[in-house]
Amino acid sequence: MSLQQTLILLKPDAVQRRLCGKILGRLEDRGLKIVALKMLKVTKELAAQHYAEHVKKPFYPQLEEFITSGPVVSLIVEGPGAVQVVRDMMGKTNCRESAPGTIRGDYGLSRQVNLIHGSDSPESAQKEIAIYFRPEEILSYDSTLAEWVCAGDEK
Repeated sequence: MSLQQTLILLKPDAVQRRLCGKILGRLEDRGLKIVALKMLKVTKELAAQHYAEHVKKPFYPQLEEFITSGPVVSLIVEGPGAVQVVRDMMGKTNCRESAPGTIRGDYGLSRQVNLIHGSDSPESAQKEIAIYFRPEEILSYDSTLAEWVCAGDEK
């Protein structure tokens, strides 16, 4: 298992519903290490850069309107297999189809207003991280709990 970083956005609905602390707690409880964190307002230009593959699709205007409607919390977490771990924790895109115990399954009811974004592959994670964070904003540090989260050969 390789150590990975992945981008997470806590979307405007998560911020407005004051769920950021609960979601961050779940990520940390799982053993993922936060290596970057900030709050920002996604502009139309930033949305178009992030969702470049969707810009020409019919649903894009609604997606852009939602992601630019309020502040988001952007973060990078690190851990073994972090991309898939976060995807599994998030649940299906449509919250109504997400299993209980997932973030979307526990806190959401919508397909579009769905609380959280996580990179869908290690390649997407690299691209998305570069959109939201400058290299100097990403911190590398030793966690005093690391040996209690994973065996040495899993890091």
